[in-house]
Amino acid sequence: MPLCPRFGTRLVCLLGLLVSGSVLAQDQSGGSDPVQPVTPAATAGAQTPAPDDTSNTPGPDKRVFGVLPNYRTAQLTGTYTPISAKQKLIIATKDTIDYPLFLLGGGMAGLAQLSDEHPKFGQGVEGFAHRYATAYADQAIGNYMTEGIMPILLREDPRYFMLGPEGGSFGHRTWYAATRIFVTKTDSGGTTFNFAEVIGNSIGAAAGNAYYPGETHLLDNVSRLAQALATDSISQVLKEFWPDVKRKFFMRHKDSLLPPSSTLGQ
Repeated sequence: MPLCPRFGTRLVCLLGLLVSGSVLAQDQSGGSDPVQPVTPAATAGAQTPAPDDTSNTPGPDKRVFGVLPNYRTAQLTGTYTPISAKQKLIIATKDTIDYPLFLLGGGMAGLAQLSDEHPKFGQGVEGFAHRYATAYADQAIGNYMTEGIMPILLREDPRYFMLGPEGGSFGHRTWYAATRIFVTKTDSGGTTFNFAEVIGNSIGAAAGNAYYPGETHLLDNVSRLAQALATDSISQVLKEFWPDVKRKFFMRHKDSLLPPSSTLGQ
């Protein structure tokens, strides 16, 4: 099966969820959720694991556009603090059981059914159920491999450290975000090739041989791997620029609803 139909299906679903979720994000822009992504500690020179309890840790929104799971995003700072193995598994679990993943699975299954992807699944309710289950399995296996298991074994940090508005030009930030699927931090604070991302998604692609009948050739596995890497790359670009979009559109809209300062107190 060629890459384009599969990747196109996932991209259309992702964009559709982001558009529909923008309304939810606008409603939530005035407050912060108590469960936030893990962020580096502010203590200079700290190299010890951060506490396992992250419920009160401030950080980026837990969902981009109110939809895309954003638990593993942190702000890039001059100080790096690694996270524990438990925290890596927590991030993977949150990214896997968050409700948008179930919506994404349904959207992908619906589009795959319309285009008759994976024809051996058939049509009707049974065909949709097969497509839904496999789409969610792809997400769940990929998340646990790239954010939990492999980062623990390889001692890599699964988080995406965004540059933010101070990080340079639009082009620089886009290139940085898109290429983090190949570059990551180690638990010791260094930089290395993102083995956890590539190997983890490779394992996920190979696991698809068990539930994609007739799609077990090398090209099928390469296609699933390329789709996973491309999806993660695009997701990181969206995460990088979501704070800019939120400030420019949603916060401005909220401020426009406030009465002029001159009328306050009258």
